[in-house]
Amino acid sequence: MMESMAYNKKDHYYYKAKEENFAARSIYKLEEIDQKYRIIKAGMKVLDLGAAPGSWSQYLSQKVGEKGRVLGVDLIKVELTLANAVFIHADLRDLNLDKIFIENGFEPIFDGVFSDMAPKTTGIRITDQARSMELCELALHVSDRFLKPGGNFVCKFFHSDDFTELRKMMIERFGKVEVLRPQSTRKESKEIFLIGVSKKKAT
Repeated sequence: MMESMAYNKKDHYYYKAKEENFAARSIYKLEEIDQKYRIIKAGMKVLDLGAAPGSWSQYLSQKVGEKGRVLGVDLIKVELTLANAVFIHADLRDLNLDKIFIENGFEPIFDGVFSDMAPKTTGIRITDQARSMELCELALHVSDRFLKPGGNFVCKFFHSDDFTELRKMMIERFGKVEVLRPQSTRKESKEIFLIGVSKKKAT
């Protein structure tokens, strides 16, 4: 792609994030989701999947407050210090994930699981979409293990024909499922967010 045709990374939300000292513009996506569906409350213990560079954790940290806690997980180091947050390097496919959480001071049951995970894009649409679906399934698997009944869930998804299947999987698990394309999403982006409200009790 010619440079003149490339999208402008430094848009309004980029500068807004810099001005407000957030690690990335993606903060405003979670903020809009929360303002619309009110899924993050003071005192919650939450899990941030794909936490780097840390803007979602910054928002979560503010919202859950002093009595809440945030555990950020990523394969990339998060260069942030937040009083009520811990960041760890971990592979979410690790079968000893609960042990890793305990070692970092977290009993492995959470009020919210929030995933901004995205694949490293290849430019091959069908490949990127398939990898995005895999990450959403992984996030759902983590929520199956560690999200308490009544807890809330968010995952980022590159829109594709897998949408119907993913939405069906979430409907099986949550009392209500919403879909949102936040206003701060870049026009050329295919990403949307699925929000699961109130995890159902296991039957």
